[in-house]
Amino acid sequence: MSNADPAGDRDTRSLIERVFREEAGRLTASLVRLLGDFDLAEEMVGEAVVEALRHWPSTGPPRRPGAWLLTCARNKALDRIRREARFHDRLPQLAARIEALPDSAEREPDDRLRLIFTCCHPSLDPDAQVALTLRAVAGLTTAEIARAFLVPEATLAKRITRAKHKIATAGIPYRAPEPEERPARLPQVMRVVYLVFNEGCFTTGGDVGVRRELVDDAEWLAALLAGALPEEPEPLGLLALIRLHAARWPARLDADGRLIPLAEQDRTRWDRRRIRSATALIERAAGFGRPGPYQIEAAIAAVHCEAPAWKDTDWPQLLRLYDMLLAVDPSPVVRLNRAVVLSHTDGPATALAHVDALADRLGRYHLFHATRAALLRDLGRDEEAAEADRQALDLTANPAERSLLTARLRPTAQRRQ
Repeated sequence: MSNADPAGDRDTRSLIERVFREEAGRLTASLVRLLGDFDLAEEMVGEAVVEALRHWPSTGPPRRPGAWLLTCARNKALDRIRREARFHDRLPQLAARIEALPDSAEREPDDRLRLIFTCCHPSLDPDAQVALTLRAVAGLTTAEIARAFLVPEATLAKRITRAKHKIATAGIPYRAPEPEERPARLPQVMRVVYLVFNEGCFTTGGDVGVRRELVDDAEWLAALLAGALPEEPEPLGLLALIRLHAARWPARLDADGRLIPLAEQDRTRWDRRRIRSATALIERAAGFGRPGPYQIEAAIAAVHCEAPAWKDTDWPQLLRLYDMLLAVDPSPVVRLNRAVVLSHTDGPATALAHVDALADRLGRYHLFHATRAALLRDLGRDEEAAEADRQALDLTANPAERSLLTARLRPTAQRRQ
């Protein structure tokens, strides 16, 4: 008779998955720094997870799971280096560096930032830069990144492989750029940090709607970026933007994990300390006199956070800010968000006309259809609104968003019965 505890095994596997999600980027960054080899670093982290799956169910999880995985990955890397001839010339140096890595969760604080700058080298294709960073630094799976890019998984995997190969063959250094190199690299690095944050807020895969650890990672990386580049205002704006959204986190989901729209959130649960901190960052960035998209987006978020209630929102101010944002980022998504504000200043009919004009470019974007649904509902066109919500539902896999859309469709379904 087996003594296995299925429930305990499931709990252990769940812990390993959570630890891997939280630690993968840190572990990979540390090993890339030591090995200079993306594939080997990722492979050793993967083998460490396999070892955890073998041992933790019987021995129990260690007190410091991240440190355990780091030590295991380090030892496996050292064994691999000793076995393989291709590392022969570098064996003494690499072995010494790996053996010097401490058996703890303590790592150099800028490992992931260095790795982001390496991944975002200008010689790499921009989409490959983002994909490689999300894979190596944020620990997202290839499938998750492919969903975020709306491309087949095989296509995304090829991009990542080509990027790794180019880093190796071109000898791209693993370091933060020199001051004169930063302007060319900074926008893409900030985009990557923002995408990590966005994936935490609205996951593209898995059975959870949000991943707080990715939001925390993005905030940490943005703070590191702002500290490393004190003369650049946009990292301050990015950090403020992430912090303002994180401040509203306690009120975003209900007890069943469903999204709570901003208009319905309990604002007493917002973190006012973080809001004040973010506001100070916006003011500091404004002092440079070089407004950019992240600073403007942070100012938009601040207007929402400063309103005591939804009815007190300063919509004319938001419209002015969106007009500023359009001047530097005339993307269809910015136009869609501006239309939401326009519905509160000029009415839902005017806003709907602006949204419908984006159909060709945003037809595969679920929030385009969800926005249309809300405007149609405001105009009393409930059947059309329900159809738009169904289109949005078909285009998102996020559980929290699906729950919200399903709840919106329920009254229409009940009326038909």
